[in-house]
Amino acid sequence: MAAAVNQVHGFKPLAFPPRCHPHLDCKMLELSQSKFNFSCIHRSSSTPCLSHNSSNAEDDFSTSPRIEIIVGHALPQVNSLVVEVAMAMSTGVELERAPSGLGGAYFLHARNGGTIAVAKPVDEEPLAINNPKGFGGRMLGQPGMKSSIRIGETGARESAAYLLDHGGFSGVPPTALVKLSHFNFDLLKSGSDSGSNPSYKIASLQRFVNHDSDAGDLGPSSFSVTCVHHIGILDVRLMNLDRHAGNLLVRQENESYGLGKAELVPIDHGFCLPECLDNPYYEWQHWPQASLPFSEAEADYISRLDPFKDAELLRTHIPSIRESSIRVLILCTIFLKQAAAYGLCLVDIGEMMTRELLGGKEHCSSLENLCVAAKASLNMGLIDEDHHIAEADEVLIPRVFKNRHKAGGLMRSLSSPAPYNSNSQSISFADMGNEEWHSFLEAFQQLLPEAFEEKTSMGLAKHRLRTSCAF
Repeated sequence: MAAAVNQVHGFKPLAFPPRCHPHLDCKMLELSQSKFNFSCIHRSSSTPCLSHNSSNAEDDFSTSPRIEIIVGHALPQVNSLVVEVAMAMSTGVELERAPSGLGGAYFLHARNGGTIAVAKPVDEEPLAINNPKGFGGRMLGQPGMKSSIRIGETGARESAAYLLDHGGFSGVPPTALVKLSHFNFDLLKSGSDSGSNPSYKIASLQRFVNHDSDAGDLGPSSFSVTCVHHIGILDVRLMNLDRHAGNLLVRQENESYGLGKAELVPIDHGFCLPECLDNPYYEWQHWPQASLPFSEAEADYISRLDPFKDAELLRTHIPSIRESSIRVLILCTIFLKQAAAYGLCLVDIGEMMTRELLGGKEHCSSLENLCVAAKASLNMGLIDEDHHIAEADEVLIPRVFKNRHKAGGLMRSLSSPAPYNSNSQSISFADMGNEEWHSFLEAFQQLLPEAFEEKTSMGLAKHRLRTSCAF
């Protein structure tokens, strides 16, 4: 079970509920489905699967294949996707289970054979109780493959990634959280008679993107610098814990992949927005494109990001996402904005967010160390009346950092990461009151310029490729 940093650091434990659920009840999502209105859609015998709210809604789901939007009803492209899926379901098309991946995923096809969408039931996630590939057994609400993300909650995060991809900047395909029933769920689960009633599941539903391969099949020189930067910006904002080559789809514009011409489409965002600071994985961190500076348009987009508006967007549209995850979004967006304004590139930012392996042991990231220092400054009363951090040296660093580089000061200590203990050091902001949270953010932001200056001075030799790489 994930826990927070030792109490001397000031962060309280990341608590998981003592009681978990074997099945996901859509009431647990605390969403008002009545907000979704299908009145603008012509309903006929050819589109019987669109679910209207009614007193016998549960009976409707138990007697025929149906689909209902839980998250995403305010988004036009989501509505269009669900209508297409509903029309396909009305023709009796079957679900096709995807052979790859650790969780249950199903392709939904149109009558002409084209693939419309991919559905991922939340109770079939890796480690979930109904996982069809032998990787199950845990109840919903327990820690999942990533201890900072609970089983059954990746679907909401998939929807959040699309919601937060303003203007399609990073290219996340339309994604919703839906209540979906289909005969195939029963057939695939237990081999029951096709005449039995369909079961319903809560699932993420994402528009299928036609593609030629994934990023693992090509060298990074084929990828557009713009695509890499746009996806990286999203990953940093959401602290994506699992951006690997397999969830970057590649589409070619021409018959062959020219240098820097292939388009990347990001999918699979269930491991975003952790409940506490975790160790993100960014595949693009190893690509030369990430060492190039942000373009003027990219810098402008980053400068216009408003973490507090994004937080309200999640609270309004996806209230099932916990406040602790929303605070991680706020923190990471602030970090991105100030880092980009200071002139750091994606590689710099990614390195500061990820943990180091030194001597075979995982060490805290620079971002985690900064959070510990900011929290310590609050606990030790080092914030003056003007909300500035008073002059401080090693006294500001918690005990776990005190035995290193005493001659340097704050950032000298932070640049030498402390060993990370997964059983005691997860940094969660869940139990901070609003006043403490905002004071913490002020302290955190005051530490950033010195941290960025040190990162810049340490990385000059390492990033000489910035001026020599061409794509």
